Amino acid sequence: MAIKDLLSLLVLAGIWGGSFIFMRVAAPEFGIYVLVAIRTLLATAVLLPLLMLRGSIKDIRQHWLAIALVGLANTAVPFVLFNYSSLHLEAGVNAILNATAPMFGAIVAWAWLGDKLTKSAIAGLFIGFIGVAVISQQKLGEGEISFLPILTALLATLGYGIAASMMKKWLQGVKPLVVATGSQAMASVMLAPFALATLPAAMPSTHAWANAVALAIAGTGIAYILYFKLIANIGPAKAITVAYLVPLFGIVWGVLFLQEHLSAQTIIGGLMILFGVALTTGVLTRRRPKAQTATQ
Repeated sequence: MAIKDLLSLLVLAGIWGGSFIFMRVAAPEFGIYVLVAIRTLLATAVLLPLLMLRGSIKDIRQHWLAIALVGLANTAVPFVLFNYSSLHLEAGVNAILNATAPMFGAIVAWAWLGDKLTKSAIAGLFIGFIGVAVISQQKLGEGEISFLPILTALLATLGYGIAASMMKKWLQGVKPLVVATGSQAMASVMLAPFALATLPAAMPSTHAWANAVALAIAGTGIAYILYFKLIANIGPAKAITVAYLVPLFGIVWGVLFLQEHLSAQTIIGGLMILFGVALTTGVLTRRRPKAQTATQ
């Protein structure tokens, strides 16, 4: 991997890790739906000009139904669910739970598309979900948090897994920028009634606005551009390794900017999730011993 691609990977992980900070700060003042609507609208404003320059608007019209469904599963619903969980869980915990997305992606692809699950992948799923249970037990043991915020975060990552199979089944060959822009625009339309019905009673603070704008422009618009560029430069298999770095940045940003403290049990659970994801996605595979050829 070239140095510039490695730096892009680190920047992307840092931005996506920071997204959980932005949600944690902005969601209480904006409300769940309004914050998501701002995020999708501004992200569309960032991505749409690039799509227009490439003359690919017609591709959205051609695949509008599939893109709308992806927008529902990959943007509208997960963003709403993560906004809710951010009201109750630390940014670092949400970043760790977000790492379960590749595991759900493997399960959905197996159930829907008939993709095979190796023994290592099955073991990875088992280990990963034990990690979720470890974190859940820790948070429930604190007495102030129910299982619901954890469940909503996991349902959000399930949505990401469903969307991945949707794209594989219905949108193969469609440019990623088309899917990204179209899904953000479609999600904005879907969320508009909910956002209008739940407008905040008071104007959010400048601090909340700064985090909302950063979430939309950096955490969604710019992050998507970086991600698609990485896919083009180094391929999807290497680009997806960003999922292993996001929890690290989420934890670091939470400690630095929100003075969060994650227990050793939560960190252990997070490491189990990452190890499980590595097995499930094939990043860690058992190396078979090479057969020795007989020599005379």
